Amino acid sequence: MTNEYAQQYSENSFWEKLRTYAKQAGREVVEKSLILYYVGTDPVVPAWAKGIVGAALGYFIVPLDAIPDLAPFVGYADDLGAISMALAAIASCVSPEHVQKAKTKSVEWLGEK
Repeated sequence: MTNEYAQQYSENSFWEKLRTYAKQAGREVVEKSLILYYVGTDPVVPAWAKGIVGAALGYFIVPLDAIPDLAPFVGYADDLGAISMALAAIASCVSPEHVQKAKTKSVEWLGEK
């Protein structure tokens, strides 16, 4: 992921996109995006990991990507791929607290599984 996407990331644009499209994006995209967000806002996480988080969330936020987000059933597949790759790259920085916060917020928005 390029610095171009990291430059697109802002906390406000992340929350706006997630709130607006949570149901359409689906639980997996929402939870993984939230994990990245909570890792990225954790002060003990190193800068290199925050850079990866910013790029992945920037890609999620950008309205023009490989597969348009409004395409039925597949619109968020590329976003999920980018988010999953970012999570794999920063796996050592993800804590159980990050995961729990993400699950709690996704249940708040999408209900229980």
